[in-house]
Amino acid sequence: MQTRFSFGGDEHIFAEVGEAMSLEAFFKTLFITNAVRDAKIKGVTEICPANASYQVKFDPDQIKPDDLLAELKRLDSASEKSEPVIKTRIIEIPVLYNDPWTHETLMRFRERHQDPNGTDLEYAARINGLDSVDAFIKAHSSAPWFVSMVGFVAGLPFLYQMVERKRQLQAPKYLRPRTDTPKLTVGHGGCFSCIYSVRGAGGYQMFGITPMPIYDPNQNISYLRDFMCLFKPGDIVKWKPIDRAAYDAAVADVDAGRFAPVIRDVSFSLTEFNRDVDAYNAKLDGVLHGR
Repeated sequence: MQTRFSFGGDEHIFAEVGEAMSLEAFFKTLFITNAVRDAKIKGVTEICPANASYQVKFDPDQIKPDDLLAELKRLDSASEKSEPVIKTRIIEIPVLYNDPWTHETLMRFRERHQDPNGTDLEYAARINGLDSVDAFIKAHSSAPWFVSMVGFVAGLPFLYQMVERKRQLQAPKYLRPRTDTPKLTVGHGGCFSCIYSVRGAGGYQMFGITPMPIYDPNQNISYLRDFMCLFKPGDIVKWKPIDRAAYDAAVADVDAGRFAPVIRDVSFSLTEFNRDVDAYNAKLDGVLHGR
């Protein structure tokens, strides 16, 4: 991958790591942005990794733009020689697929949808060549997803499915955006899934809802007291389909401060993953469930 650099005004350098979304591009982005952060380069004020790109904000009074660019190019070359391994986390996210709240919302906005006569799940199943909603839910939840970026809306994760490209689920955004999306909706647009961290406008297909808050600016939720956003780039997500009773129980546990998310530390090797995707995903599932 050939990284392209450009200046954005006097205080930003933008780097496009790859033209196509891929785990390789994400890993290269993480390697460089983590290296910049660890080096504590004088004058660097903000680092923003994205899906296959990143941006660095700097103070030109403290570091010359060309000097920072030279350092980023050096790190870019180093990334090509590095072993693509990261220390990260795998997080289980319970999902009530086909829930009543996103269903009510999608029905209100059918005139903005590609298939006004069906649901988002039915549409996604059909265009991905699957014969039922249940088959789509199985395909969506069986393999883990990689958090490539957090942002756009505070705490919102962009999730990239960890399967071979030909098996990745694809679903376009709505033809026209909605003015409402329930908080904690699990959505999908293009090759990315996401979780809507807050209620608001949106355009991703809506598949379900999670009872597990992922963003709390007041930091009252038990597992978000150290940091208001749950996700970090490089995290791995595994969806867990649940029924309405389990959803209601989880909501009650969150409200009572006793909900304990399943989060495990893991070392992820891109080389080993690419060697046998399904076997490596099974290994990650074993880590998640203590096997």
